[in-house]
Amino acid sequence: GCMVVEGMVKKGARVRLIRDETVIHEGELSQLKRHKDDAKEVKEGIECGMAFANYQDMRAGDTIECFDVEEIAREL
Repeated sequence: GCMVVEGMVKKGARVRLIRDETVIHEGELSQLKRHKDDAKEVKEGIECGMAFANYQDMRAGDTIECFDVEEIAREL
């Protein structure tokens, strides 16, 4: 299980797994659960369960950063 310590986590977000200050994996959040039920988002201070697409080696003490990628058009 995980605890959201800052911000909000959304299903389908991009994730970065950090272990010992090194990025171990970067990918997509495939599952997000709250009390064994699927959730679309989980807010700060709430526990949840997460699963990554194509990666399962999460360990106690790992840090998970979730983020969105926005594309912004250039202006001349």
